[in-house]
Amino acid sequence: MRTTGRQCRHSLIQFRCSAATHPQHDFNINQFEEIGIELTKKLRSFYWFCRPHTIIGTILGITSVSLLPMKSLDDLSVTVLWGFLEALASALCMNIYVVGLNQLFDIEIDKVNKPTLPLASGEFSVATGVLLVVAFLVMSISIGIRSKSAPLMCALLVSFLLGSAYSIDVPLLRWKRHPFLAASCILVVRAILVQLAFFTHMQQHVLKRPFTPTRSVVFATLFMCCFSAVIALFKDIPDVDGDGDFGIKSLSVQLGQHRVYRLCISMLMTAYTAAILVGASTTNLYQKIAISTKLFRCLAMACLHLCFGREHNNWTSQIRLASQNFTCSSGSYSTPSIYLYHLCSNKVMPGKTPLV
Repeated sequence: MRTTGRQCRHSLIQFRCSAATHPQHDFNINQFEEIGIELTKKLRSFYWFCRPHTIIGTILGITSVSLLPMKSLDDLSVTVLWGFLEALASALCMNIYVVGLNQLFDIEIDKVNKPTLPLASGEFSVATGVLLVVAFLVMSISIGIRSKSAPLMCALLVSFLLGSAYSIDVPLLRWKRHPFLAASCILVVRAILVQLAFFTHMQQHVLKRPFTPTRSVVFATLFMCCFSAVIALFKDIPDVDGDGDFGIKSLSVQLGQHRVYRLCISMLMTAYTAAILVGASTTNLYQKIAISTKLFRCLAMACLHLCFGREHNNWTSQIRLASQNFTCSSGSYSTPSIYLYHLCSNKVMPGKTPLV
């Protein structure tokens, strides 16, 4: 009987201890779950704050142009990889600064055009946006200074100046109000700086060779000049409502979405047709594949051009969707095709392993 009584008391004590500790345990689990949910939400907001399509375009653009100065597999080394990573990291930080600054000055416009962006939706406060923008600017410039590369620093400083002039709402700035200045900012950065400055960084600073423009980098620069102009026009097509309300006189606001869309398609057809003609005389199989790809895209654009030119029913929503898709994927199919052209046209030095 005594043993049974002791066992009962021991069981009762264990039950009370378990009852006392379980609520604390459940509280800790719930607390961790709430922290996890909040962290996931913040990371998702940061992802959209960075404008991922611009990040993809920057990664592909910097990667492609950084490979252009290389003549063989012997050029690949740890030093080259480090120089490339310095260029890529600083460019990505500057990219986030530029798109973040634009969102800070476009909060009211984005409430109409892009209400899901973190600053427009209220997921991020203005103070958080300012902190992120300043932090990424400091990181970008710091990486550039540490690299001791004059071409890289030049690219970062010009990107900083043009990105600031594009967005900051003070007298003589806010260039995005004017179609020509807005397009010029995008063209200078995406078409000229990304091609020439980062090419020079890899060729002179990393590979220690004299600057010698190759046929591939000239082709890339000219092609991207046209392509960047199309990006500058295309990106404003879905935003006519907010831009018109807040005095942003984009070409889409002035001429209408349909006319700007047709202009962009015509410019793209011209760019790809020129690329086809440049390599039409080649006997290289790989370059013929690259040309065939451009021809297919050119024909696809021609079909879109004809369809939208003849069919006006519900064209506004279709054009908005097409322009959004183009802007989001613009970096993903222009720069690889340029690098493929480089691979096919590059003259490999005797005794070297081809990079192809």
